[in-house]
Amino acid sequence: MLRRRDDFMERYQKFKDDLRGEILSGNIKPDEFILPENTLSEQYQLSRVSVRKVLAELVEEGLIEKISGKGNRVIAPNNGLAVRETIKLAWFSTSYEIDIVREIINQYKASQPFADIELSIITESGYMDTIVQLMENGDGPDVFMVSDSQFRELLDLEKMHLIQPYISPELQPDKDSYPKIFELFEWEGQSMITPFLFSPVVICYNEGLFGQAGIGSDYPIHNWDTLLDAAKKLTADLDEDDRIEHYGFCFSSSPHRWPVFMLQNDGSLASSHEAANIDNANTIEALQFCLDLMYKEKVSPIYSHGSEYLAEALFVKERVAMILSTYYFMNEFRGNALPWNVRPVPKEKSDGTLLLGGGLAINKNSQRLKLAQSFVDYMVGAEAQSLLKKQGCTIPARKEIAEDDSLLNPQIHPKDYNIFKDILPNAKTLLELKLTNSEVNLLKDEMQLMWMNMESPQDACSRIEGLINDRRKEQAATNV
Repeated sequence: MLRRRDDFMERYQKFKDDLRGEILSGNIKPDEFILPENTLSEQYQLSRVSVRKVLAELVEEGLIEKISGKGNRVIAPNNGLAVRETIKLAWFSTSYEIDIVREIINQYKASQPFADIELSIITESGYMDTIVQLMENGDGPDVFMVSDSQFRELLDLEKMHLIQPYISPELQPDKDSYPKIFELFEWEGQSMITPFLFSPVVICYNEGLFGQAGIGSDYPIHNWDTLLDAAKKLTADLDEDDRIEHYGFCFSSSPHRWPVFMLQNDGSLASSHEAANIDNANTIEALQFCLDLMYKEKVSPIYSHGSEYLAEALFVKERVAMILSTYYFMNEFRGNALPWNVRPVPKEKSDGTLLLGGGLAINKNSQRLKLAQSFVDYMVGAEAQSLLKKQGCTIPARKEIAEDDSLLNPQIHPKDYNIFKDILPNAKTLLELKLTNSEVNLLKDEMQLMWMNMESPQDACSRIEGLINDRRKEQAATNV
């Protein structure tokens, strides 16, 4: 008896939420009639009495009106004073896209008479912990931005049950977007959230410094030897005081950068989710090349820390000629007079680079699921994605917009912006490297001795591989 009542209440509430969400999201527009009562009764397996009760509640809310002999019609907002449902949207504080998102929100609100958006900016440090805590306390956002690293953190926290899986019909992988970027947000073989933007790792270079060194923009940098050769020509002690004013390259120890060299050399970090495999010849060779850039060849500043901003800061100051960066961090260069451009990372044994990105997740316990989904649909639609492209460097997830050259602005975008199309097929996600987010952080911390040239790559890889595998064995024993 209790089970039957629960089933009824679930169907009743689903019908009410679905219909209300369709109206509030604008899928059923003002002055349009909703489906007949008997059709709704069959669709939701509810009696006509229950259907009429829900319709009566929506009449009281001022969302629909009953027209005798015709049916139920959505009411047009009266002088803009219609009931507005508020979607809670959360974004992390360091995002370059916040100002653009605010503009997108204003456009959305202007097009949706019943919907409002409440944007919360949450400090990036502890962002995922805060989101999880809010959701578990029943006060979480309906929609929230998730970078690929934050998604992996959610996996580590074992909180995927809080996410409502949703891939917008506006952004199907093979038709409207790029299948690869959906792999950034996979869990147990299923894409969990809708991608919003993406950003492969590329080389950013200063065309002015290249010219000063007598190197043309078409100079081939197709492997490690040619990268090193160019870096040597670009490294300069201008006033001969044994102090280098311009370095040819700036190495970054960020786990979002250095693995590019490993991928180019067919290296690996793990052979499976059961065993780390960092201690292999190709990975060690790649790490040694990174160290040689700093300590042997001296074409890169000596390692100081793993900040992802350090290389970009030196690049803007024109103290380094080349850096590994992403389309996301290229937003640092917007409106700058810096003569910069981009090119693919060099190939050694194989093509390869890292793929990063961000998506829009939906709170499974949202009381506005239909409306939240409709907002995600809008965020990956042509209007919002065009604004994202026009005002920033990060690549929109919508293919037709990402590849629309009419939206490019030389004050914002590099001349060879479109190289991402050639890079994407060979890009790898950090999920594919088969380390959890906590293991990536362990790797970052434990490699510091090596980056400071106090430990060899061979010793570092052997030691760290042991640490990760010991941790995995302990976790496996705990889960038995």
